[in-house]
Amino acid sequence: MGHNKRINENLLENAALDMFGGDEVTHFQDDGLRVEYILLDLVRPDPLQPRRVVPEPVYWAFHSQEITPSQALRELIQAAQLAAQQHGRPFNNVLALLGDEDDELPQFSPEEQLVRDLVNLAVTIRDDGQVNPLTVVEVSQGVVRQYRIETGERRYWATWLLRDFVPGYESDGTIPCIIIPSQRSSAFRQARENTARSGLSAIALARQAALLLLTVHGYDIPDGPVTLDFYRQALDLDLRGKREFTADILAAMGGMSRQQFSRYKLLLRLSDEALELADQHQLDEGLLRPVIGLPLEQHADVVQQIIQQGLTVRQVIALCSDDESETVETDPIPKHMRQLVRVLRTAQSAAPDQLAQLLLEQEQDVHLARARLQFFRQLLDAAEVCLE
Repeated sequence: MGHNKRINENLLENAALDMFGGDEVTHFQDDGLRVEYILLDLVRPDPLQPRRVVPEPVYWAFHSQEITPSQALRELIQAAQLAAQQHGRPFNNVLALLGDEDDELPQFSPEEQLVRDLVNLAVTIRDDGQVNPLTVVEVSQGVVRQYRIETGERRYWATWLLRDFVPGYESDGTIPCIIIPSQRSSAFRQARENTARSGLSAIALARQAALLLLTVHGYDIPDGPVTLDFYRQALDLDLRGKREFTADILAAMGGMSRQQFSRYKLLLRLSDEALELADQHQLDEGLLRPVIGLPLEQHADVVQQIIQQGLTVRQVIALCSDDESETVETDPIPKHMRQLVRVLRTAQSAAPDQLAQLLLEQEQDVHLARARLQFFRQLLDAAEVCLE
């Protein structure tokens, strides 16, 4: 292990310089910043990191210090094992998720894919060494040393996975880091690394946009875990209020336009459950945009249908449109609801095949037709509960 560490030191120093552009390279050298090997137990992820490496329940338990990193990974692996078993591909060793070179890989569940991605990264670190150091900010209190990750959380989790769940790996318990002085901690540097790497979901980009806006507008940034309402504060903010930061914000977001920036930020209007589902399943912004205009209580159901039916943007727009939603001002009950009740009173004479045929003719898409029926079924279930 010590031999590998010496071999990688020059690579790490070069990678560290690559992480800082322009004047920052000079500051890196002048300030004497260098790669240091820090005990893994002294390093913690940033609870405000827009890219959520672990799901929401694990995120809260971990950042509330209810579970250790190893326990958090065990929960992830168990969730992946359950999903794999349900699809007839059980595994005991996490390396089994990588499969053989000649194997045709299945369509993994989000739980399996999450663990598989971490295993892939862990194996790369095992075989090639940790070439890219983490950047961390010292947040020590008193004599207790502690470091918060600014960039590199996936490498952190992959290192824990390698240490505790990959058989035969020997670790010295450290991880290579660049220690950034607290006064130079940068949400912009974090954003640049996030957007430069693959796999950043639309919801993560929405959180990223919000965090940058909240930072430049001088909002208090908490040290612990936050609800989605923290990010939603940015819905009342815009780029016009801080024009001097606009170019830097858009560049940190991957060079997107103002319009794109606004669209991603507006995703925070989705309900908590819808946001979590969309993040877990990596749904694109275009699929989610039409859902924002629906009542809050419908968001999760529609997102669930998008996932289950594999709907396209066009199909989602059709599903979310409601051309018959105009109401008579003097009547609190919409006209289309009264029409629906009249239809229900004659439903006993309806033929299922004719209903399916007419619905398909109307929608011109079998997936959208099924989504309409599922949505209607949920409406009827909810109405029945109201009668109890």
